[in-house]
Amino acid sequence: MPERKIIHVDMDAFYASIEERENPELKGKPVIVGGTVEGRGVVSAANYEARKYGLHSAMPMVRAVRLCPQVIRLRSNMQLYAEVSRQIREIFFRYTPVVQPLALDEAFLDVTSSEKLFGSAEKVGMQIKQAIKDELKLVASVGVAPNKFVAKIASDVNKPNGFVVVEQNNIQSFLDPLPVSRLWGAGKATVAVFDRMGIRSIAQLRHQPVDWLVSRFGKFGEHLWQLANGIDERDVVVDSQAKSISNETTFSQDIANRDVLEATLLHLTEQVAWRLRKAGLKGRTVQVKLRYPDFRLITRAHTMVESTDNTNILWSVTRDLLHRNWQGRPAIRLVGMGVSGLQSENDQPQQADLFAKQNARLSALDRISDNINARFGPSTLHRGRATKSTTE
Repeated sequence: MPERKIIHVDMDAFYASIEERENPELKGKPVIVGGTVEGRGVVSAANYEARKYGLHSAMPMVRAVRLCPQVIRLRSNMQLYAEVSRQIREIFFRYTPVVQPLALDEAFLDVTSSEKLFGSAEKVGMQIKQAIKDELKLVASVGVAPNKFVAKIASDVNKPNGFVVVEQNNIQSFLDPLPVSRLWGAGKATVAVFDRMGIRSIAQLRHQPVDWLVSRFGKFGEHLWQLANGIDERDVVVDSQAKSISNETTFSQDIANRDVLEATLLHLTEQVAWRLRKAGLKGRTVQVKLRYPDFRLITRAHTMVESTDNTNILWSVTRDLLHRNWQGRPAIRLVGMGVSGLQSENDQPQQADLFAKQNARLSALDRISDNINARFGPSTLHRGRATKSTTE
C-alpha cells in the first residue's frame, strides 16, 4: 500500500485578506472583521497588522477598539467569503477529488493517487499555493505530510505564507521540539497540568507511558499520546460520502460569554449548512459539542422530524441545544456543531404540508443567498447575528 500523501491548506487571515483584496487601501493597516461595538459584537477575524496589538478572533469588539483605537472595523460578508471558498475548492479539484473541507478557509486533500499525474505531493502543494496567489490574489499556508494531524501542524508552524513538507521518516524529528500546546485539544488548562508535571514538549509527552496518561486524562490521554507519536489513521472524507458534516473551533482562552458562544456556533452552523447544500445533502440530527477546561467533553443531539439543509432551521436547533446544556458555567474551551443522518436531497420524501412549504421557502432564500454573490459580485446580505461569528 503506498504511503499516504495528505495536504492541508489553510488560508492566512482569510476574511480580512479578502477585504484587503477588495479594498487595497486597507493594506498595512489594522483590520478586524466582525460585529459592531454597539451590538456587543465580537471579532471574527483580524489581519496580521491588527494581531500586533493583541487583537484576535472571539475578542469582544469593545475590547478590540480599546486596545487599538485606530483599528478599521468591517462587517462580516459571509456570502463573499463563501464564494471565494468555492473558487479555492475548484483549484483543489484540479488535482484530486478527495477534498475534505474543515471550514471556508481550510481543507484536507488526499493526493496519494494524484502523484502519477501531477508529480510529488510537494509539487502539487506548491502548485495549489501558487494558483491561489495568481488567480485569487490571496495567500495560503500549506502543509504536506503522511497524515492529517501532521499536515495540519505543518501548515501552521511557519504562518503566514508557510510551506512545510514532512516525510514519514521525519515525523518525530518535526514533532518532538514542538510544545504540547500544538496537540489537538490541548488547551491552556491541559498545558498547565503538563507544565506542573514538567512536561512541556511533545517529545517529553510521547515518552510517558500511555497507561499513565489514560489513568490521568481518560481517552483524551490516549488521544494525546497517539498524536505525540505522529499516529493519525483518519482518512480524508469528502462531504458527499461523509456520515456527518461538522465544524468546531478551539478558543485561545476559555469562554464564558454567551454572546461569543452563540456567535461562534452561528458561524459554524452557516458553514456546515453551506457545505450540506454544496454536497447536495440534508440531515436530520443536529449535534453540539462542548469541551470544558477540566477535559470533560459533552455532546448533545436533537433529531428533527424532517431532514434539512436550511441555515435558519439548523441554527434554531443548535442554539436551543446550547441554551439547554450550558448555563454560563463553567467556561468553554472548545465548541462544535455538526449534522448527521445525511441523505441526498434527491432521496428526500415529498410532503405537501404547511411545514414543507415553509421549509421550501427558507431553502429558496438559502439558494438565493448562496448564488447572489456569484452572479452579481460581493453581496451585503447576511443574517443579523452573523456579524458575531467567531472562527477563522
